[in-house]
Amino acid sequence: MTQKILNLIAFLCLAAVGIALFSQHVLDMAPCAWCVLQRLIFLCIAAVCLLANFFSSAVAKKILALASAGLGVSGVLAAWYQYSVAAEMFSCDMTFADRFIARTTGLDAAVPWLFGIYASCMDARVIFFGVEYAIWSLILFVVIIMMSLAVLFTKNNTAK
Repeated sequence: MTQKILNLIAFLCLAAVGIALFSQHVLDMAPCAWCVLQRLIFLCIAAVCLLANFFSSAVAKKILALASAGLGVSGVLAAWYQYSVAAEMFSCDMTFADRFIARTTGLDAAVPWLFGIYASCMDARVIFFGVEYAIWSLILFVVIIMMSLAVLFTKNNTAK
């Protein structure tokens, strides 16, 4: 059961990135640095959760679930910062997200279709069903944390 939850988390993360890419490439919604940072966090969570498929040990699955929850917390912080601070700024230039994606990792240049930063945070504000994308992202990160904690605190962690 725990592996099914971890696989579901990975699926949700990959679906979130897929929706972001659809929004960017089909609906012409340019992402900001904080949007791109959240994509990276979703992909890291998916990788951690899928990695659990290679371990039969309940302890290993719990460690990976803890890592997933920790990454989820970083995602909540990124989404909250995007919504409450960065969205009010004219430029995301030189914020943590911009420095990390563009200058530290170079992901924006290496994989521009996925990690390219094409808008300021203020310009990238998008409302979907009456709620900003950043809040949808934050909600998904909270769900991921809750699911990860469910794996962490499940007593019958048999490898199935």
